[in-house]
Amino acid sequence: MTTHVKNNQSSEDYLECILMLSRQQDVIHRIDVAKRMDVSQAAVNKAMKILVEKGFVYEDGKHLYLSENGKCYAEAVYEKHCIIRDYLTACGVSPASAEEDACRMEHLISDETFMMMKNFLKR
Repeated sequence: MTTHVKNNQSSEDYLECILMLSRQQDVIHRIDVAKRMDVSQAAVNKAMKILVEKGFVYEDGKHLYLSENGKCYAEAVYEKHCIIRDYLTACGVSPASAEEDACRMEHLISDETFMMMKNFLKR
């Protein structure tokens, strides 16, 4: 796996985590992200620095927010996750394995394969 893909995966995981937390609570702290992802606060601090620099996340001191670009990106990643999970489940993969595999595959899947899965599920 190349470093670019690994860095992208990490950023996407953090964005997806912030998106999911924002659907459950009004404010998000770095500690919330650390707990949800089971990582250290230092890891979250490093990731947030990168995401802020890229314009995907902004802060008001204590709270984290997705920018419009960050929210769109996070929603696209989460949609891939859900489609892949649902496709695998429809093909007979256990829900637990489908969830775990979707977490990895969402970062690597081609647009062509993703659209095929999405269209298959619409039928």
